[in-house]
Amino acid sequence: QVQLVESGGGLVQSGGSLRLSCAASGRTFSAYRMAWFRQAPGKDREFVARILMSTGWPHYSDSVKDRFTISRDFAKNTVYLQANSLKPEDTAVYYCNLEMGSGSYWGQGTQVTVSS
Repeated sequence: QVQLVESGGGLVQSGGSLRLSCAASGRTFSAYRMAWFRQAPGKDREFVARILMSTGWPHYSDSVKDRFTISRDFAKNTVYLQANSLKPEDTAVYYCNLEMGSGSYWGQGTQVTVSS
């Protein structure tokens, strides 16, 4: 069994920062990559950032690549998202995703709200 738990969301003013965490537990030793997605009210789920667990190589969506940083602790199967210069359009529920040979897993999400 694999479980993902996100944390670190909250309410911040425009231009502020948040650091999101995703802790994976269970049989996660074969994890290949982890990622962050987000979903705003009335919109589809959107890719934010992805990282290869073995190398730490990141990939970002164009909307966040100059403001967000994804990182990981390979040994702990934990991923982080440092979100800087936040904008109201970043407001969404942020979901953690883990991909491994046996399938793909999702957390329950953490709310990020950016006020103007």
